[in-house]
Amino acid sequence: MDGDIRRILEEYALQNAVKHANVPRAGAVIGAVLGSHPELRSRAKELNEIIQSVLADVEALTPKERETRLLAIAPDLAASMHQKKERSTELPSLPDADCGVVMRFAPNPSGPLHLGHARASILNDAYIRRYGGKYIYRIEDTDPKRVDPEAYEMVRDDLEWLGIGISDIVYQSDRLDIYYTYARQLIELGGAYVCTCEAERFRELKIAKKACPCRTLTPEENLLRYEQMFNGTFIEGQATIRIKTEIDHPDPAIRDFSAMRIVNSTLHPRVDATVYPLMNFSVAIDDHLLGMTHVIRGKDHIANTRRQRYIFDYFGWKPPHYLHYGRMSIEGLVLSTSSMHQGISEGIYSGWDDIRLGTLRALARRGIRPEAVRAAITEIGIGETDISFSWDNLFAKNRDIIDKESNRYFFVPEPRSLRVEGAPDQIAEAPRYPGDEERGLRKLHFTGDLLIPASEMKDAGMIRLKDLFNIRITGERTAEFAGESLADARAAKAPIIQWLPPEAAVPCRILTPEGVIEGYAEAEAGEFVGRTVQFERFGFVRIDSFEKGSITAYFTHR
Repeated sequence: MDGDIRRILEEYALQNAVKHANVPRAGAVIGAVLGSHPELRSRAKELNEIIQSVLADVEALTPKERETRLLAIAPDLAASMHQKKERSTELPSLPDADCGVVMRFAPNPSGPLHLGHARASILNDAYIRRYGGKYIYRIEDTDPKRVDPEAYEMVRDDLEWLGIGISDIVYQSDRLDIYYTYARQLIELGGAYVCTCEAERFRELKIAKKACPCRTLTPEENLLRYEQMFNGTFIEGQATIRIKTEIDHPDPAIRDFSAMRIVNSTLHPRVDATVYPLMNFSVAIDDHLLGMTHVIRGKDHIANTRRQRYIFDYFGWKPPHYLHYGRMSIEGLVLSTSSMHQGISEGIYSGWDDIRLGTLRALARRGIRPEAVRAAITEIGIGETDISFSWDNLFAKNRDIIDKESNRYFFVPEPRSLRVEGAPDQIAEAPRYPGDEERGLRKLHFTGDLLIPASEMKDAGMIRLKDLFNIRITGERTAEFAGESLADARAAKAPIIQWLPPEAAVPCRILTPEGVIEGYAEAEAGEFVGRTVQFERFGFVRIDSFEKGSITAYFTHR
């Protein structure tokens, strides 16, 4: 049975190594084995005793040899990897789209885009690429209290990074006169009125399914009030244009919803105005005038869709097709724009690209590629079911993109210096990328002293220095040469670890969402500023800077 267990471990270790082009961690392999073979859970201790030897065997193989071995001993696992890659992620068809579509992405310029925004922008872009048509970037900036002047440019940069194909850019703040005209027309039609009730009083009446006194005013009386909203008779909070709906509508949020209000306590960075439309009014007007054929948005907008249909009905317009996708919860990063603003102003975050945030520019700084974001979001699609965003899926797609372009280097976190007695001076030759001879070899000169991770000193006996030889720990700062045999290391279940000669190491700080990891890295890694490398047995990182002989990098993922 021990042979069977070893064989199963080898199969899943090879599958992981082939998939990710790197030797996996023990926990990942054992987790996969127990997930597929629950009958082995009672033998978890045996799995842990064998796994290091199995991983050493896998590490000794070239990438091509791993693929060949996997096909020979577990063709079903090899086939399942290809089947997963070939799984269709095509989005469902849109109704009435064969002649092309007109769609829009319409954020409020309160800050840069984050992962939640990316979903709508990417899905719209995918459909426009599929059917042809126009993609309008509509900036919904008619709430002066929610406008960050810097966000206008930041959002455009984020869309460019994502590769979104924008046809036209529309600023709603440039279209105030249009909204004023349609507000007047709606009042003349009897579909809207100017309410001067106090907000709390109106709320009480609405909940009680009772009309406020302003609702019965004639269009002429409402038009007079409408003019007074502009001439200073009313100030902020004293007058609101409301759309007439059923006063007993089952949803209180629908009942006589607000369409336009006065804002004179906050200056707008682009226009000199005091009367502004609310979102449901300006969106309905623009969706019609700009010719939207399809609107894709979250199902938290379903009530807004119902509100906006009243405006379409009053004017006799045909509404676009609406599609509402389920909520996408995203764990682990800050997404609230107001919280990000506050954190940046208080110095908690270094800026909009702080990697603890969920902004697209933070992902870019970590080394996440826009192609990976697009692929992950497109795969999620427009289903109505609520989901949790899968970081593992995003990282897997990003790994597929960056793996082959990322050289391998050693990084030693929390280093411990060792003097190795009895070892011959020699040069370790390690490939910059396994299996790619054209990239050449890194040459690390061992002359007696080295740096290894302090964590490897715990209960350590024999250790295999990757691409070098075996050592045996003899003291807190000392070790002795234990031969060059890889077979001896396997027999002793020796961990295979990264290391560095002090003269080839430079200080390296790696910033992660959880904190900073200090250590030393190969100096050559510093030549890849703005690009990703893989620190062996640690993960992928993006080299952010190499200044004064010190590397700063951002953790991408494993």
